[in-house]
Amino acid sequence: MSNQAQRSKRVPFFASLQTKYAMSYLAVFAVVLLLLNTYPLLASQDLLFGSKRNAMKTQGAVISSALMELESLSAEQVERVLNMLDTTGLDRILVTDPAGLILYDSTALPLDQDDPPETPVYRYALFQEVVQALRGHDVFHSEFRDTFFASSIAMPIVYRGMTIGSIYLYEEDADQGVLLLSLQQNLRTISLVITMITLLLSALFSKVLTTRTGALLRAIRIVGEGEYGHRLQTDGRDELDQLAEEFNQLTDRLQATEEVRRRFVSDASHELKTPLASIRLLTDSIFQTEDLDEVTIRDFVSDIGEEADRLTRITEHLLALSRLDSLPVGKTELVNLGRVVERTLTILGPIAETQDIQIELSLKPDCTILASQDDIHQVCFNLVENAIKYNVPSGTIRIQVYPDDNQVILEVADTGLGIPEQDLSKVFNRFYRVDKARSRAAGGTGLGLSIVRDTVRRHNGWVTVRSRPSEGSVFTVGFPIYRIPQTEEDP
Repeated sequence: MSNQAQRSKRVPFFASLQTKYAMSYLAVFAVVLLLLNTYPLLASQDLLFGSKRNAMKTQGAVISSALMELESLSAEQVERVLNMLDTTGLDRILVTDPAGLILYDSTALPLDQDDPPETPVYRYALFQEVVQALRGHDVFHSEFRDTFFASSIAMPIVYRGMTIGSIYLYEEDADQGVLLLSLQQNLRTISLVITMITLLLSALFSKVLTTRTGALLRAIRIVGEGEYGHRLQTDGRDELDQLAEEFNQLTDRLQATEEVRRRFVSDASHELKTPLASIRLLTDSIFQTEDLDEVTIRDFVSDIGEEADRLTRITEHLLALSRLDSLPVGKTELVNLGRVVERTLTILGPIAETQDIQIELSLKPDCTILASQDDIHQVCFNLVENAIKYNVPSGTIRIQVYPDDNQVILEVADTGLGIPEQDLSKVFNRFYRVDKARSRAAGGTGLGLSIVRDTVRRHNGWVTVRSRPSEGSVFTVGFPIYRIPQTEEDP
């Protein structure tokens, strides 16, 4: 194959199986990495939010319990109570009265006791959380901001079923933020390592798979160029190995078919060359020999006619085999095998009589098959003709047709020279002859039994031969029997 042809068959990069395999692996790992970088972080945040809510709710409950003992809230009392409580960790503590007036704010600047303001400063907590707390609800909110958790909680202060104020607590937790950032950074590092490993493994796996696929493609191209002996190595058990094994079996069949074809062409050429050479030799003798008498010329012309007849028989048999190989089975009909044998003997009987060959015929009823009339006649004609050609003078031919279970059997036995055991498996091969000299003398082409075998197989039948030297041969053919279905009116 030329370089240009090879380049024309190259698969585009993004259309190749290797790229598709690699992209498939990467897509799967991308989904895994996405889950790895989202779910743990969300789960960690939820866990930290829950822990922070419980902790701040506990602190708020402690402060609320201490303040509800005051019955009524004032700035001085609230400050005194909170100073006695442990409020470490909180960045802001806000206490209001029922109207939302701030009574205590841990972030407010303290006033100078020596220089009090001329007018008091009134501030109201207008936070949404405080409003909800004054209505009797606990409100918690937490979020992660850059590097820390910002959490707040608002709770009502209840005394004997009445809301006498609210508490608002706010906290910024940088330690938990650092922990979450560290987890996020670790996940990113792990994701980067997994990504690198994934790229390497996807490239490796896709390369391994496409290498085997490429080897199969190259093998197909090699076999397509006529190298039927090429085989693929199989050492696994997966689908690709099974495909390679099927490919090897296919090439085995192709190689066997090619060998048969070459041998057939060689044998056909040889068979056709022999009579053609004889015709050429005879015609040259006529032209090159002067003063030939009329009798000699007639002998030469007669020999030429015989060789021409032989060429005709070979050509007809080759055409018959070609039709069997390429054309479907012709029109089928109900055929009485016994009647076909009788019609065959009407044609070949006189030939047997000239050689003093006795024919014993046994025909049983109910021997109907579904087949082509011409094909079955060809089978019977070839078998009986061979039995006459290769029999001994004053020999016998026994022909039997009888039903056997679901089959119709045709047996043709002769008392000829027989077939050696080593040749029994080859007699149905094309152009094969046991005794080539006698076969040519009898006018055989070596194709008759091949036609019989292929024709019988086309009609779902079988053919066998058994023989012993000097005892004759028996050819047995079997066809599926056809039984006429009976109606309800039939007895």
